[in-house]
Amino acid sequence: MKILVVDDDLELLGLVGFALRAEEYAVVEATDGAEALLLFQREQPDLVILDINLPGLNGFEVCRQMRAEATTPILMLTARSTEDDHVHGLDQGADDYLTKPFSPQTLLAHVRALLRRSGMDRPAPLVAGDLRLSLEDRTISVCGGEPIHLTKREFSLLQYLIANPERTLSTERLTSQVWGYTGTDDRQLLKQIVHRIRQKIELDPADPRYLVTVSGVGYLLRPTPKATS
Repeated sequence: MKILVVDDDLELLGLVGFALRAEEYAVVEATDGAEALLLFQREQPDLVILDINLPGLNGFEVCRQMRAEATTPILMLTARSTEDDHVHGLDQGADDYLTKPFSPQTLLAHVRALLRRSGMDRPAPLVAGDLRLSLEDRTISVCGGEPIHLTKREFSLLQYLIANPERTLSTERLTSQVWGYTGTDDRQLLKQIVHRIRQKIELDPADPRYLVTVSGVGYLLRPTPKATS
């Protein structure tokens, strides 16, 4: 189950993303309206969490354009609780409203309710290129092969990487966004988990083609590896 979260408040974006990933949702993030619309078309999320006060296109306009394209559930976030704002958001196609500040438990309850209402409460596999990640039994299949069991940390990391394919993600971002950790010890833990994942998904773990190290930065997932000459 993939959720697009749109907010220009990076701290709130991180907190919302962490709460969703802890419940094993795949999360894609945007910080402005234009980026949100691009990701909406490219990633085809199952649900959108959308802030109203965005730079450039505001949340109302983003919601209107998304609704013109699809029936994807949209949960709008606002610091304002006036009736006019709520009515305007619903008129643009929003399905639900949540007023800041809110607890992670309240957010997750709204998310679950929207997914139930839209008939998407059973998690669909997350598929990218050769990789198929099952959210129900925490397994991954490569090129249609037999499902391979993943530990919770391996699953969380792969879920985040598959939701952000072909993007170089820093070590710091991976440890903080996936597990909420920061620090040198966490980088070592990340290396260990990457090593274990490669043992499971790579034909030659010593020469990885899917989970690639970007020297001095972090890692990149290639769902469909480049052809070798």
